[in-house]
Amino acid sequence: MPEIPLVPVRWRFPAHPASVGRARHAVAESLPYVLRPLLGDDLRLLASELVTNAIRHGGGGEDEDLIELVLWPADGHYWLAVSDPGSGEPAMAHPDTDSESGRGLILVDRLAAAWTVRPRPTCGTSVIAGLSLHGGG
Repeated sequence: MPEIPLVPVRWRFPAHPASVGRARHAVAESLPYVLRPLLGDDLRLLASELVTNAIRHGGGGEDEDLIELVLWPADGHYWLAVSDPGSGEPAMAHPDTDSESGRGLILVDRLAAAWTVRPRPTCGTSVIAGLSLHGGG
């Protein structure tokens, strides 16, 4: 009999800065207890960066805009997808040492074993990042 995978966990939060902390807490708390020491800190950081980017750059600025997060285990990784209603594609910035922002995707690139940007079938964009269950990117 094949191994039955876990059902993905899904949340929706308003596209508002207060949602960053809520998203960070939600994804970390959804990890199985035994995985929290291995993945908890990195997963919180990924959630913070991706949700912050989605709020800043992916919403239409409307109060009803929602950021969607989906977390699921597959193929030796925990995957986090953060989706927003925007049509733009996130790109890595090259901030200088005095810049106060622009490092989010650099952190994602360093933490994640793999990551990508995908358009959503109906509207919006998803950034998907995976953390290895075996440590290291």
